[in-house]
Order: sequence, then C-alpha cells, then structure tokens
Amino acid sequence: MIKNIFILLFCFVITNAGFAQSKSVKEVTASVERLKEALLNGNKAALESITSKNLSYGHSSGRIEDRVLFIEALTGGKLDYVTMDISQQTVHVDGKTAVVRHKMQGELTNKGISTLFNLGVLLIFKKEKGDWKLLARQAFKL
Repeated sequence: MIKNIFILLFCFVITNAGFAQSKSVKEVTASVERLKEALLNGNKAALESITSKNLSYGHSSGRIEDRVLFIEALTGGKLDYVTMDISQQTVHVDGKTAVVRHKMQGELTNKGISTLFNLGVLLIFKKEKGDWKLLARQAFKL
C-alpha cells in the first residue's frame, strides 16, 4: 500500500514538473513573438516592456549595445526592420532563465541602406516580476 502511494505521488510530481516546463516554454515563446513585433514596429513602449534594464544586445557585426542605445537605434530611424522570419527555434527554461536559439532572415534598413540578413541568434530571457524580459542577445552571420 505504501509503495503504491509512493509511486502515485512520484507520477504526480513528474507530471506537474512537465506541465510547468511546458507553460514556461509557451510564455518564453510568446515573449519572443512580442520582441519580434516590437522590432518590426519600432515601438518604444513595447521594446521597453520586453527588455531588461540590464540588456546586453550583440549584433552580428560585433557591436554591443545597452538597452538605451538598442531602443534609440530602433526608434530614432537609424535601424528599421522591414521583414523578419524566425525558424528552427528552440527554447530551454531553467528556473527563471531561458535560452532561446533560432535562425532569423529578413530585410532591414540601416541609415537608409537596405540590407538582407541571415543570422543565427541566441537570446537569454530572465523572469523579472512575473514577466520574461530579454537580458542578452547575440547574433552571428550564417
């Protein structure tokens, strides 16, 4: 009888852990989509909402921006994402930290010059006050 209760309890714990992980993955995936929309729209409020105050944003060129510079570039007309497609995305959640990897292709204008891009991207999200915030991003050319 004790053995059966232990097995039942073990199955319950494992099942709940799987649901919690699945919920977190869905939340992070939704945050990636909100980030994508904020990048495409250049919406300052949305960019501030989805990013951590400690953001480190790495471009494929090697340039690193903090949160202020990142948002200024997108809202000040310097950088404009025209199209963006994300593929081959993976999400791994470990507590309050999430690692997202994907490929990103599209078109952007940088200081008025149109450029096609094909990148690999690593995103680190951190759960802050119940919301998943972008803490770090690094892109690399494919």
